[in-house]
Amino acid sequence: MPHLSSRITSLNEGGSDGWEVFYRARAMVAAGKRVTELTIGEHDIGTDRAILDAMHKAALAGHTGYAMVPGTPALRDAIAARVTTRTGVETARENVVVTAGGQAGLFATHIAVCAPGDTALYIDPYYATYPGTIRGASARAVAIETDAADGFLPDPARIDRIARETGARSLLLNTPNNPTGAIYPAETLQAIARVAQARDLWVISDEVYDTQIWEGEHLSPRALPGMAERTLVIGSMSKSHAMTGSRLGWIVGPQAAIEALIDLSTSTTYGVAGFIQDGAAFALAQGDAPERAVAEPFRRRRALVLGALSRQDLVRAIPSQGAMYLMLDIRATGLSGRDFAENLLDAHGIAVMPGESFGRSAAGHIRVALTVEDARLVEAIDTLCGFAARRAEAA
Repeated sequence: MPHLSSRITSLNEGGSDGWEVFYRARAMVAAGKRVTELTIGEHDIGTDRAILDAMHKAALAGHTGYAMVPGTPALRDAIAARVTTRTGVETARENVVVTAGGQAGLFATHIAVCAPGDTALYIDPYYATYPGTIRGASARAVAIETDAADGFLPDPARIDRIARETGARSLLLNTPNNPTGAIYPAETLQAIARVAQARDLWVISDEVYDTQIWEGEHLSPRALPGMAERTLVIGSMSKSHAMTGSRLGWIVGPQAAIEALIDLSTSTTYGVAGFIQDGAAFALAQGDAPERAVAEPFRRRRALVLGALSRQDLVRAIPSQGAMYLMLDIRATGLSGRDFAENLLDAHGIAVMPGESFGRSAAGHIRVALTVEDARLVEAIDTLCGFAARRAEAA
């Protein structure tokens, strides 16, 4: 057959995207085996029935045809109001475009700010789609590595140096962070903002975990002085309202950029289903209480896992302030994160993500998603720690 484009064939640089453990665990489940899946950030509850009822009502009322490409006025207004309240940055409908999930927003923003061949920076460890998203936009993906000893916080001086050396066009941030759970402190974000202004960088800020804050406070880079005109924020209903399958996200940014992104949406997704937008508008109208209810199990489970880990001293948790994951350091076992995850799945039917799935900085770590009921999660962590102890003794 004719050749495929390099844009597609280079998404994973011709290699693995690091998700083999997840795919193998799903195959085991399909074959009828008992697997405790602690891999992806999928809630163990469904979307609230009241939200589904709002979607159903909208669909029956006829909102099943083409919807407004930028998003319905009601939903854009609701998102703008939410962002204004949460960040203190005055935001209007004109600053919002609705996207087919946060992932589509990540792709669209990189298409918008990077010409083919431009350098786009991102922080390592990273959500697994980041480099492929950047390459899909025909940009050059360059990782900024971090250190476990520093809680995987980015070093602004390192960002500045690499931005200068590469002539970078953009910087992708994610706080609260997946996979590490880190929330970048204000002083770090302020220093990064100074770098962005000095190097004329667009900042793409993935804030889909902004409702999952366990310690400290979330600060949007867009709220910092001089940053509103160079920041594009990615938001989503997926994590805040357990609406992962609805594919409802948004981009917030300066009006001129949003107008260009609306043009892009017209040529790509042609908008998001109207009845889903109506359901999202209904959900946002309920205020913060439903969001707190969705987040609370992860707060509780984080405490339970940290308690279980405190009963031993081999597997160490990286300090986590937010998001529905814990990053665990298993280097004392002598195994890589990938080998540990593969062997744990084979031996005990417990599926975790290798740190190497998220970049070089997370090698020798695993990511645990807090996405099963409490007792089963604690049982899995105890088993994991026992497995780690036996491997360390055998090393």
